[in-house]
Amino acid sequence: MRSRYTAFAVGATDHLLSSWHPSTRPSRLELDPQQTWRRLDIVRTIKGGPFDTDGVVEFRAHYRHLGHRDSLHEVSRFVREQGRWFYVDGQILP
Repeated sequence: MRSRYTAFAVGATDHLLSSWHPSTRPSRLELDPQQTWRRLDIVRTIKGGPFDTDGVVEFRAHYRHLGHRDSLHEVSRFVREQGRWFYVDGQILP
């Protein structure tokens, strides 16, 4: 989760795509250069430990876009395959 947030913050679309599960990964990803990510707050986690094969992360990622502050609140699902974690999908919350 944290590596994906960092990838959004620095514009590393290659890492975002490679850490996205193939079953839900888009073929392309374009990031908005006007959006700057400022902070990541982990709200809660469910599973996702060293012996788990899946996990859930609820987070709030704070950003600025065209001079306005806002945040993205999401519950994300991850799976581990062959020792690697992949983002599957997420539900955006208000």
